[in-house]
Amino acid sequence: MTLPDIRTLVPHAGAMCLLDRVLAADQATLSAEVAIHGDSLFYSPSSGGVGSWVGIEYMAQAVAAHAGWLARQNGGQVKAGFLLGSRRYSTASALFAEGQVLHIRVTMEMRADNGLGAYECSIADAGNPGHNLASATLTLFQPDDVNAFLRGVSNE
Repeated sequence: MTLPDIRTLVPHAGAMCLLDRVLAADQATLSAEVAIHGDSLFYSPSSGGVGSWVGIEYMAQAVAAHAGWLARQNGGQVKAGFLLGSRRYSTASALFAEGQVLHIRVTMEMRADNGLGAYECSIADAGNPGHNLASATLTLFQPDDVNAFLRGVSNE
């Protein structure tokens, strides 16, 4: 199976698409990759990497890519969603270092008809895949019609 370009699966443009590529995807999981380098968004020259706090966004974008992959498998369109929160975000270090290649894996634990979902997420160093650098459970919401949802929120 040929995997699509990550930029066709997430509703982010330009530099805001933080992930480099999809490694694997199926009905319940997606694995993606990002290489940390001097041009990475959120890169800090003084620390020589990207703060591990950005891992939540890497995970959220991998979840978005999974939702986009599922939508495309079902003949639908990629659409925006919202990160509602995270539980138990933990990291092994404060920094993803320059030159490090990260593998982000997301596993859908629950997806309801109303657009709510929960994913178990982890980040590992590609050179040491058995060692998690970060992990969390993310809760997300993807309404059927994002624009109608946002109009409804702004009218309240």
